[in-house]
Amino acid sequence: MNETSAQQGERGPLVVAISSRALFDLGESHELFEREGVAAFASYQIEREDELLGPGIAFPLVRKLLALNAGSGATPRVEVILLSRNSADTGLRIFNSIEHYQLDIARAVFTRGAPTSPYVHAFGADLFLSANPDSVAQALRAGIAAATILPSKAPQRASEQLRIAFDGDAVLFGDESERVSEAGGIDAFHRHESERAHEPLSGGPFRGFLDALHRLQAAFPSEDAPIRTALVTARSAPAHKRVILTLREWGVRIDEALFLGGRPKGPFLEAFGADIFFDDSAVNVESARQHVATGHVPRRPG
Repeated sequence: MNETSAQQGERGPLVVAISSRALFDLGESHELFEREGVAAFASYQIEREDELLGPGIAFPLVRKLLALNAGSGATPRVEVILLSRNSADTGLRIFNSIEHYQLDIARAVFTRGAPTSPYVHAFGADLFLSANPDSVAQALRAGIAAATILPSKAPQRASEQLRIAFDGDAVLFGDESERVSEAGGIDAFHRHESERAHEPLSGGPFRGFLDALHRLQAAFPSEDAPIRTALVTARSAPAHKRVILTLREWGVRIDEALFLGGRPKGPFLEAFGADIFFDDSAVNVESARQHVATGHVPRRPG
């Protein structure tokens, strides 16, 4: 084992917690639950527990994450944990589908309607993906990177490589600069960033996940890494400098940086081939989800 692999083992695997509705297509049964309640939902799931569920929005991402464990030996590089508001009884259909698709997911929590977010922290998750905005908000308040998976279009560009893209302000970085822009406009924003170009930005809700992803990347040769990351931001020159210097200060690797100056992000994310993109802006999320799987990162009030 080389040094980087040993260090990864000491820190443990990258842990991703995911809801059943993000992993599988449970739209029909969820609509039934909303319309007719728990009893009808339970009967529906039990009657169909031998019928396979179709892949959900985050299914391709999970498959690529688990593929990173190839050749890792007894210590996995990535662990995916299922969190579901189903009961264990109605959740049998979910586990049958996991087994069919040969997804290496062994740990799961079924809460029978209760919130799943407390277990995100208990498992030490680096990332939580859910179709439930309330669960996502609770995880973010607990300091865990979390996003609401939205109905999205799969990228047209197929790649064996896992490709993850991030917005900057209010996602990788804090939202202080974004608040300056909202309050004073673009000129105030550029003036603020130019004056503070050598001051590192504060960390946002996804900084910890980026750190964990960077450590995972370091376990592979840089010229042949199975993971590629991108920063896709509305910033442009001269506000680019502070971002670059901040990432240097943090000592993390971003493979591609796109400073779009307000251009719609969707076509660029499709060109990158993102398996998932994280953004806080409703406008950017709407553009992105027409092209790639997208996670909305709600901003905390303040």
